[in-house]
Amino acid sequence: MYHILICDDEKDIVSALEIYLRADGYKTYKAYNGKEAVSVIEREEIHLVLLDIMMPVMDGIETISRIRQISNVPVIFLTAKGEDSDKVLGLNIGADDYVAKPFNPVELQARVKSQLRRYFKLGGGNIHDELIIIGGLSLNDKAKKVTLDGEPVQLTKTEYDILKFLMQHPGEAFSPQKIYQKVWKDEPFGTENTVAVHIRHLREKIEYDPANPRYLIAVWGRGYKMEDGNNKHN
Repeated sequence: MYHILICDDEKDIVSALEIYLRADGYKTYKAYNGKEAVSVIEREEIHLVLLDIMMPVMDGIETISRIRQISNVPVIFLTAKGEDSDKVLGLNIGADDYVAKPFNPVELQARVKSQLRRYFKLGGGNIHDELIIIGGLSLNDKAKKVTLDGEPVQLTKTEYDILKFLMQHPGEAFSPQKIYQKVWKDEPFGTENTVAVHIRHLREKIEYDPANPRYLIAVWGRGYKMEDGNNKHN
């Protein structure tokens, strides 16, 4: 699940944007001025920002400048008629795109999807190494943080390492011996039960129904793999 921060001093606009974005499955965060927005980015895992230009306390131009000191998260400016010079300045100092008010929901959704796709797939190789998202499961390797549908998941180091390895290779099945070799960095003699125990504990933490996992799937005769969570398996 992607996390989107909406920053606008008009609460009706924030509420409308929340409705559009949540309908597409995004988790939303709110801020009503630039100072609040920077604070959210500092403490939360944010994947995209919708940022108004004209705001009290700290406007969008100063805010994008502050954001770029701490993050390369995509920023889409929310612009009003007559703000062309500010829009150009914002793009020059680090904004990625803009959407004009009043919003066309279809255009907004398309621009959000485009920026997220570029961020994670086309231009974000270094980001991809640190942040891996599969369905509602997110692993931030820089922060050593795992979330499930936006909620933190507490893992042991071994559980984390197993999850990271499998999430780095979605859809690819690995034998218990291969998982042991990659995670424990040791020869995998008689290790199948050790891996199975850790897989069971991991499922209890990342699956809503461990008996019918959505993410950590057993492949008969081959081992385990990560899937996107859209289908249930035994």
